[in-house]
Amino acid sequence: MERLKGKYTQEVAPALMKKFNYKSVMQIPRLNKVVINVGAGDCATNAKALEAVVNDISAITGQKAVVTKARKSVANFKVREGMNVGVKVTLRASRMWEFLDRFLNVALPRVRDFRGINPNSFDGRGNYAVGIKEQLIFPEIDYDKIDKIRGMDIVICTTAETDEEARELLRLLGAPFAAE
Repeated sequence: MERLKGKYTQEVAPALMKKFNYKSVMQIPRLNKVVINVGAGDCATNAKALEAVVNDISAITGQKAVVTKARKSVANFKVREGMNVGVKVTLRASRMWEFLDRFLNVALPRVRDFRGINPNSFDGRGNYAVGIKEQLIFPEIDYDKIDKIRGMDIVICTTAETDEEARELLRLLGAPFAAE
């Protein structure tokens, strides 16, 4: 069993049940999915760049990435409808737990001048989003083989009803929130 999932079932769920006085175990917030998104506008003209992004994200997540296409044409960005503009991966079940464990315990501490993640990046419905400036913080990425440093968005979707419940869930799982 995944280390983080074991921690959730053994420690986090009972602590949340006690703190928020839930009547049923089905009310306890849990992780639903993790979505990793990389916007790569330069991929519209460079096919090799798109392939590199797909390979990087696939190495980080352990799952093949899906290429996202532009829905609308935007003249200012030189983007036409249907052009490749990014890459995304949706992780669920065991891959989600494994990725989240590596993200919280291995990748985030490797960020330069890291003081914690923003505790206010919740969307009002219990989902948390964090932006990463470079993919090099993941140990799966070889520094010599990257063509360009790219950032990514990581969204952690939970079943929590409120931000307070989701913040407590992530804090108990080991998310290093910055001091407010």
